[in-house]
Amino acid sequence: MAEILFYHLQSRPLEQVLPTLLDRSLARGWRAVVEMSSSERLAALDDHLWTYADESFLPHVTAADPDAANNPIVLTTKPENPNRAQVRFCVEGVRIPDALQDYERIVLMFDGDDPDALAAAREDWRKLKALGESATYWQQDETGRWEKKA
Repeated sequence: MAEILFYHLQSRPLEQVLPTLLDRSLARGWRAVVEMSSSERLAALDDHLWTYADESFLPHVTAADPDAANNPIVLTTKPENPNRAQVRFCVEGVRIPDALQDYERIVLMFDGDDPDALAAAREDWRKLKALGESATYWQQDETGRWEKKA
């Protein structure tokens, strides 16, 4: 059964938070797939992951890459798992997938300043609870540290 985590972004944007979580996933030996809602945001995140830190980068491709199956991180706009990832990141309005059993961990990241994103996250939370699934809810404090709220 997948471990499901909700990350409520407040003091730091996705571009600052996601690279750290992807690094941690790779350190565990996991492959990751990051699903977002638009090709424009996919392109921007693709560029960002190559340059987010001077001392490192995250090896990744988009799902359109012919070698996506062999890469540790794949960015996509579809509910696919082209690299057989153990962890799925749902960002920028993407909802929790139905295929929970396909992953060890599912991470839903949502913008706390976006009322639509908040409503969608709450709906996904209720859906999971109705299915008897367990999930944890993490919220950023003023310094950007994560606090487990539920």
